[in-house]
Amino acid sequence: MIIFEKYNLTNGLTVILHQDLTSPLAALSLVYKVGSRNENPERTGLAHLLEHLMFEGTKKVKNFNDVLQAVGGENNAYTNTDITNYYLSVPAQHLETALLLEADRMENLAINNKKFTIQRDVVIEEFKQRYLTHPFNDISLLLKPLCYKIHPYQWNTIGKDMKHVAKTSMEEAVSFYNNYYCPDNAVLSISGSINIKETKALIEKYFGNIPKGLYQKTALLKEPAQRKSRFLEVERDAPCDMLIIAFHCCKRKDKEFYPTNLISHLLSNGDSALLTENLTQKKKIFTHIESMLSETFDEGLFIINGTPADGVSLQQAEKALWTELEKIISNPIKSKQLQKVKNKTQTLLYYSELNIETKARMLSVFEAMETAERVQQEEDNYQNVSINNIQTVGKKILRRENSSTIYYKAKAIN
Repeated sequence: MIIFEKYNLTNGLTVILHQDLTSPLAALSLVYKVGSRNENPERTGLAHLLEHLMFEGTKKVKNFNDVLQAVGGENNAYTNTDITNYYLSVPAQHLETALLLEADRMENLAINNKKFTIQRDVVIEEFKQRYLTHPFNDISLLLKPLCYKIHPYQWNTIGKDMKHVAKTSMEEAVSFYNNYYCPDNAVLSISGSINIKETKALIEKYFGNIPKGLYQKTALLKEPAQRKSRFLEVERDAPCDMLIIAFHCCKRKDKEFYPTNLISHLLSNGDSALLTENLTQKKKIFTHIESMLSETFDEGLFIINGTPADGVSLQQAEKALWTELEKIISNPIKSKQLQKVKNKTQTLLYYSELNIETKARMLSVFEAMETAERVQQEEDNYQNVSINNIQTVGKKILRRENSSTIYYKAKAIN
């Protein structure tokens, strides 16, 4: 179990401290509660663009990475639908440098036209290379708007359209920064070889005087329940066909997440998983099949995708998949099967608690989602899932009227 202390500064910054003296390092995770969900539908991609700009220096520190690397530190960041997470690790004796750097760019980011234009062009090129150049990489661009009609999960973090990024102005980026990059919209988590009292003093020194921001939480439109199956067929220059079926499912913080995630493991995690064994090994309908969850703060997606074997059409593959899914939700799984995936999940949780970087990020993300205390409940939440829970949730999610299907077809060679 991860033991930690949590408190708030007077400016609203949530702080979580976890001491782990087995490591000579200190890991820091700073989560801003802003992601692509907070964007203007006509200016998508802005949260991700700002992530790039956060490494472009401040009035005090010209180059974030140079200063951090000089003390032996490493760092990275990501933006998703719900949050933006900046994380780093340093030798524990240099934690003060890390805190100085993060506090400085929370308050003093210096964006000019040159820096902005360079990073905007970098993001546009990233959009081209990651999503438009290689086969299958555009699947999420197709799937999200098929599944979501109202909620901002309908666009990718990098943006709905490359033109949105190209039209974004520096003034819009500065406004986004001022609105969301503030202590009362952030969670700071530190794990590692730290002295709690000294670390608190350093956090107060560097973050305590940063003023509250302009951030005002706004309610998002709730995606209405899907009542009818949806379908999209596309042709691409791809080496093979692919079948994708997505189902609406629960929020990451819901109790229902745990049986839902275990269903995903039951279907495709390992050679003995139900879909893997029946559809790839025995019937040879697919050469590969997998399932996954989006794990979003609002209602997410349960996605199954597979590559049909040679000579198997997408229609045949889809029919075979539905046959297996209907068997699974109609017949209770064996207790041995459920315990096996629980054990795998438990092992993953144990490994995550051995790494200070993972612990720092888990604590900050869970706090941003709901509360860091949920980290301590993960193992019990999985172990308490029953066979009946699995069947009930499976019947609720894996329904045709709750499905969105894509036939991703390889263009015929002339």
